[in-house]
This record gives sequence, structure tokens and C-alpha cells, in this order.
Amino acid sequence: IDEEGLEPILLAAMREAIAALQTSRLEEGARIAEILSRQLHAIAELVEQANAHPSRSREAIAARLSQQVQSLRQEADISPDRLAQEALVLATKADIQEEIDRLRAHIAGARTLLSAPGAVGRRLDFLAQEFNREANTLCSKSNAVELTSIGLDLKAAIDQLREQVQNIE
Repeated sequence: IDEEGLEPILLAAMREAIAALQTSRLEEGARIAEILSRQLHAIAELVEQANAHPSRSREAIAARLSQQVQSLRQEADISPDRLAQEALVLATKADIQEEIDRLRAHIAGARTLLSAPGAVGRRLDFLAQEFNREANTLCSKSNAVELTSIGLDLKAAIDQLREQVQNIE
């Protein structure tokens, strides 16, 4: 076979190989997107479990706060104004609504990215870091063992998501 006759054969083989590679990448991307979608669903369910946890009810927070205020009163002679300030600080520390709201926003953002064309790996990786940050804060604010357990499950689900995100462009 002469060189001129070989060139069209090689070009055709290269085009075929490139097309097969592109098809394979699209199929793999679709499979990973499905996995990520399931993981986001699991994360969303855990966020809703945390949101609905009984320890977040006004009654539970009030009872905990009352107990902590009583403890402060017994420990030292504290003025009513100072006691009110401390109670406000304790109530603010116990509130995880901001973390819940941010996690929900990150879930929505990740779902939007999954349906976006082009390379989204870096942005999903950044969101996974943000998920982790919020889950850490949720765990540190938790005053209930069950809520902490949900937070730890959330961190595990986020780690699984992040592992998959590392496999995409």
C-alpha cells in the first residue's frame, strides 16, 4: 500500500476512534450524573431529617435554654441583663436554620449544574466543599445525639458525592 492510499484509511480509523471515545465519555457522564443525582437525593433527605428533628422545636429549644440559664444562675451571681445576653447567645448557637437553608441552596445549585452542558466538575467540587462546611457547622451546633448522627450521615453522603465528582471534568 502506498502512502497516499494509507492516509484515507488512517483518517477514517482515527475519526471512528474519536467518535467511539466521545460516545463512551457521554455514556459514562450520563451514568455518573445518575449516581450524583441519587447522592444529592440522599443528601436532601438527610437535610430534611435534620430540619424536622424534634430537638429543633421551640419547646425543645426553650427547655434546653431554660436548663442552661438555670445552670448559669447557679454558677454565678449574674445580672438579669447579662443573663438575657447569654440566653440570646445560647439560642443563636443552637439555631441551624442558616445551615439548612444553605444546604438546600447548594443542593439546588448542584442539580442545576448536573443538567448544564459542558464541564462542571470544578464547580461541583466547590459545592461539595460547601456542603461539607455546612454539615460540619450543623454537627458543631447540634445539642442532640440524634441530630449529630444525622449530621455525620450527611458528611458521609457528601464524601461519597465528592468521590464521584472527582471522576468528572
